[in-house]
Amino acid sequence: MTDLPTESKEQFVPKRNPPAPLIVVKRELRKALARNRVEPEINFLNITAMMDMMTIILVFLLKSLSTSTASLPQSEDLKLPKSVVSTEADSEPEGLSIIVSRAQILVGETVVCPVPPDAANYGIEAKYKRGSRNDYFIVPLGSALQSWRETDKRIRQATGKDPSHSEAIVIGDAAMPYRLMTEVMYTLGQTEFTKFHLMVLQGSKK
Repeated sequence: MTDLPTESKEQFVPKRNPPAPLIVVKRELRKALARNRVEPEINFLNITAMMDMMTIILVFLLKSLSTSTASLPQSEDLKLPKSVVSTEADSEPEGLSIIVSRAQILVGETVVCPVPPDAANYGIEAKYKRGSRNDYFIVPLGSALQSWRETDKRIRQATGKDPSHSEAIVIGDAAMPYRLMTEVMYTLGQTEFTKFHLMVLQGSKK
């Protein structure tokens, strides 16, 4: 067999493509991995509803503790009136405690406004009223009651109670003027507190 010419031999030599740059290889590799990637299944516990429930329970417990008046201290500014009834109550009242001493008014443990020396004639000072001093609505007391009322409404809805009203425990000094008591009661009624409990000392048993 005769050898082919050199020019003919070169026609049968396969041509090789130059190697791809490394950056191109990496890019194509990333694309392949992205196409074949399987998104992991997201398994987690949704605790939003649980947090809402725990918040309501916490507020309810704090409210219960704040309304416990068994260890209410008495002082020169706060002396509870004595009751002529010697029988004990069937159950401890529930509600927001409103303390009216000779010096100040408190909602829970928060002081909302002072009590002036002449409260028997005009009640709380005019700057704490909606209009003149003859008005019966105490603005800082009403604001504190309204804030507590919104929380109590949610708690009542969650516990199956009537959310249309709230209860209050009025802890007043034995010498609290009638005018001041009327203003406190009026402000409670204006903020959807329709049931009041008056705290007194139990009368002596015979």
